[in-house]
Amino acid sequence: MENLRSDCEATNIDIVNRVKPRMPEMNLLYELSDFFKVMGDSTRIQLLWALEESEMCVGDLAVVLDMTKSAVSHQLKVLRTAKLVKAQKKGKNVYYALDDHHVKSILEKALEHIGE
Repeated sequence: MENLRSDCEATNIDIVNRVKPRMPEMNLLYELSDFFKVMGDSTRIQLLWALEESEMCVGDLAVVLDMTKSAVSHQLKVLRTAKLVKAQKKGKNVYYALDDHHVKSILEKALEHIGE
């Protein structure tokens, strides 16, 4: 097995030959890394936890998190771009909610992990 970037030879070639083909494509790993960068902000985590409880408008989220509407809106834009939250206009307000059940599962699993 030729390595173009690594300066190592495999110690356990059978393991290397089994694991290497199972690795996700690099573009997917980059997307996963970007996903965790978005999730790595404490303000965005607070917004996601609040939205796990109930869909809310920017003003209500600002009150819950003791932030300005502008700051909340900025973070919601990041979360929408990352497809973690969705927006729906109802009357004069836009209400935000978690994009799907996967977001809730990820949050719950992460909290479970750090609680161990």
